[in-house]
Amino acid sequence: MLFKCRNCGGNVVYEPGRRKMYCPHCEGEDSEDLLQGGSLTQCANCGAPIQVQDYTSASRCEHCGCYLIFNERVEGVYEPHMILPFKVNKDLAVGAMEAEFKHRMFTPADFMSAKSLEKMVGIYVPFWLYDYNAFYDFAGEGTKVRRWTSGNTEYVETSYYEVIRKMDVDFDKIPVDASYAMDDSIMDLMEPYGYDLLKDFDAKYMSGFYGEVYNQGAPELEGRAQAKARNFSEELMRQSVQGYNTVKPWRKDLNLQRNKVNYALMPVWQYLYRYKGKTYQFHVNGQTGKVIGTTPVSMGKVIGYSASVFAIVTAICSLAIRALEIL
Repeated sequence: MLFKCRNCGGNVVYEPGRRKMYCPHCEGEDSEDLLQGGSLTQCANCGAPIQVQDYTSASRCEHCGCYLIFNERVEGVYEPHMILPFKVNKDLAVGAMEAEFKHRMFTPADFMSAKSLEKMVGIYVPFWLYDYNAFYDFAGEGTKVRRWTSGNTEYVETSYYEVIRKMDVDFDKIPVDASYAMDDSIMDLMEPYGYDLLKDFDAKYMSGFYGEVYNQGAPELEGRAQAKARNFSEELMRQSVQGYNTVKPWRKDLNLQRNKVNYALMPVWQYLYRYKGKTYQFHVNGQTGKVIGTTPVSMGKVIGYSASVFAIVTAICSLAIRALEIL
């Protein structure tokens, strides 16, 4: 499927800055008509053959440039429950990267060039969102130590306390990405998202972007969600027993009960930069603008900078020697 403009026939896309559908050809807004057709091997607009990867749910035809959404990968068991529309457009994503990396003087000259940044694409990444009820039963021994000095004698008093905590926590929408192509650690760093802006799934939000269907099912990935819930619970418990010098646990019983799980698509800008035979990945949260990535180092710039510093130091030393000779 794809969305065509009823005014000019152009491809209508979702524009994050406008928060609506937009035709870049005639600048019409909300002028889209849904065109069904095409397949995983043929463009619904021009009929040209296309190549689609195993998990691709939305792509762009390299022949006519239209953004295509593949019905069989957004319907039935693959239909997302929710989608978080892009809020950050490409210009803002580029601006976020420039702000993040502008002071790194040793990055290659073409790292943020217009030609390189053409490769930046917006992708809807598949996520499972897990809801849990957690009950934490904690018991232990806490100590408080008081020290004072009287005369030449130092005294230490240790008080012992029984520490008991019973904590109920509701976890709403713990995210776990379901994409083989996306590094799990990077996707964890992309958090948090504003889940209050999640919408019921509508394919129109995918127009103008790439997308993936989930690569792994919710049961396969639940261990990661449970680990996050346990870590959050441990942190909350640690905060609740502050004020003691030491806390020695006797009992730590954490019971997790899953309520429900939702399949959602989350917005991510991806920029792949190739340098010296290695690919560097950069990601921008498509809702918050948070940037994740490590820049390569240009040894040419490092050597040039070192040579400049050496030349300046040498010149200063020469001037100092001449001044001494004059004296």
